[in-house]
Order: sequence, then structure tokens, then C-alpha cells
Amino acid sequence: MTATAQTLTAFVGFERIAKGSRKEVFAQLRQYSGSEPLLIFDDTNGALVDLDLREPAQEPTAAEAPRSVGRPKLGVVAREVTLLPRHWDWLGRQPGGASVALRRLVEEARRIHHGRDTVREAREAAYRFMTAMAGSLEGFEEAARALFAGDQERFLALVAVWPEDVGTYLQSLAAAAWSEKDGPT
Repeated sequence: MTATAQTLTAFVGFERIAKGSRKEVFAQLRQYSGSEPLLIFDDTNGALVDLDLREPAQEPTAAEAPRSVGRPKLGVVAREVTLLPRHWDWLGRQPGGASVALRRLVEEARRIHHGRDTVREAREAAYRFMTAMAGSLEGFEEAARALFAGDQERFLALVAVWPEDVGTYLQSLAAAAWSEKDGPT
């Protein structure tokens, strides 16, 4: 699995003023001299990002990361899993043991549910952004209902009257929400 570089989008009011990598957005925002609050969003999940503009932009280095259990150089992270005794018994009887069996089950579930997960993640990202930026705009509740119902036509009609930068960014976040063929989740 390859990690994609985080991209951010910054808004002042309903106007998009910066977009790009964390470092690029940081540089663009350092030039901002206005007094209106900035809202910065992660382009992958629509979540608000706290970016301290008082300090130089730095990506965390491997040396600064806390030491973790597992095989971090291989991307393996140890975490706790709570199962019933019968589940542990079954996992223990599988070829390669519990870890191999769990990885195999997770990969199979990811493959089977990829489309549904992509749609759900896009809807959640769009909703996070909508709540932060458009919660007080006309048609917000109806747009949210249309988003989760998978009604693209209604959703686009409702957000078309919103400020242009908000609507454009929202549509980019929601793009994958319309691709599921099995209907809404």
C-alpha cells in the first residue's frame, strides 16, 4: 500500500484561497494578511486541519515519530484486537496463525467491499466539509439527504446556488459518492 501525499484546501469565508501540498498551502497562507478566520480542509477526507502558521512548515521525520511495537520499517503496526475465545481458537488453527488469517480476511473484505467503501468515504468527506462550510446555507439539510440517498441530480441542484468555490470543492469531494451500482449504503 502506498501512501498518497496529503493535499489541503484553505478557505476564507466561502472563497478558496489556497490548494496544494501541506508545504505549498503553508507557504501560500503565510502571505495571507487578512483578519478573517481560515478554514483548512484535508482533500482526502474533508476534515478540518489545524495548521499553525506561526512556525515553519515541517513534515514529521522518522526520527521524531514515536517508537511503536511491530515492524515499523515494513509498515507493520501492532494494535490490540479483542475477540471471543472461539474466534482466537479458529484463528490459531489457520495456516500461518492469527496474524496471517486476519490479514487475509481484511484483504478479502477490502476487495469485496471496495466500491461500497469508496462511496461511503466520499459521502462522509463531503458531509464533513458541508457541515463546516455550508451548515447555515439554504438547502443544507436537503442536500445532505440527497447526498446520503445517492440522488446526484437533486444534490447538484441544491448546491448549485451555494458560493461557487464551496460548490466546486464539495462536488470534487462527493464525486466518488455516485459511482456505486448497488444503490446507497
